[in-house]
Amino acid sequence: MRIVLVGPPGAGKGTQAAFLAKNLAIPHIATGDLFRANMSQGTQLGQKAKEYMSAGQLVPDEITIGMAKDRMAQPDAASGFLLDGFPRNIAQARALDGYLDETDQKLDAVLDLEVPEDEVVKRIAGRRICRNDSSHVFHVEYSAPKTDGVCDVCGGELYQREDDREETVRKRLEVYHSETEPIIDHYKAQGLVTTIPALGAVGEVTERAMSALQRTRA
Repeated sequence: MRIVLVGPPGAGKGTQAAFLAKNLAIPHIATGDLFRANMSQGTQLGQKAKEYMSAGQLVPDEITIGMAKDRMAQPDAASGFLLDGFPRNIAQARALDGYLDETDQKLDAVLDLEVPEDEVVKRIAGRRICRNDSSHVFHVEYSAPKTDGVCDVCGGELYQREDDREETVRKRLEVYHSETEPIIDHYKAQGLVTTIPALGAVGEVTERAMSALQRTRA
């Protein structure tokens, strides 16, 4: 299957993508991973991306699109893939359409993870990260530490990242609504979109997504 996963920041795309890709035995292609891999390997696209990022500039669409095309052309993606974070805007969606047409492939589904905006803000703004180890993540409401501000694992100080502050989250949501949300209508016109309520336990959301994909296959 060839799937695009879309949803606002804090919707749980990365978590769901990992579960779905494993269940479907297809590669999980995430934009962040593409950038890291290309830069660490020193590819031409990776070098160009690094130049823009070092200058504090946005990486142009054509570089992101090039990385995505290269990854989708790898042998492990021959029978399908799950795209997470790509396409991010209409230009990238049209480029993906063109690539799939050129390679005689088609998307099977676009899963739209739906989360109320206030819940998104609560999820992200409530995160607290350990200064000693960023893999130690807590949440003031959903997974609070035993002692406020102290990591249960190593005793390090917990802090809120700048990206997780409420005002920053709301700005990220504005960007999502203006740039990414239009791709949902783009794919609705192709009859590909299924909206997945993304509230509830991780496993419950995965079950909803898998059920939707099974209906797509039927």
